[in-house]
Amino acid sequence: MEIHESAEDYLETILILKERTGQVRSIDIATEMNYSKPSISVAMKKLRENGYIRVDREGFIELTESGYAIASDIYNRHQVLTDFFVALGVDEKTAAEDACKIEHDLSAQTFEKIVEHAAKFTDADTH
Repeated sequence: MEIHESAEDYLETILILKERTGQVRSIDIATEMNYSKPSISVAMKKLRENGYIRVDREGFIELTESGYAIASDIYNRHQVLTDFFVALGVDEKTAAEDACKIEHDLSAQTFEKIVEHAAKFTDADTH
């Protein structure tokens, strides 16, 4: 199933907020992403309808298994790409911004090759 980049961003943000604070509501996502509450409400409805999140009676948002799989994959890509760019000499802020721009569009093959290439540097540093 194809998922839009914006949905991936929402799921990734839910994962990050859950890890940071332990619980997530729509207002937290709006604040974190600097989006309006109505925009977040529409997005959360779509994510819920597509089976990526659950919302309890108190308004707390939980990722479903499929939502978590997508969120953790995107978050991992973001972290790996950021670290890779920093290792190339890019400053942390720019590296994170650039990682965010390409984490969704990079093919699995290219991402795998970046991981393999980065591992060579890590292995060389430990010897």
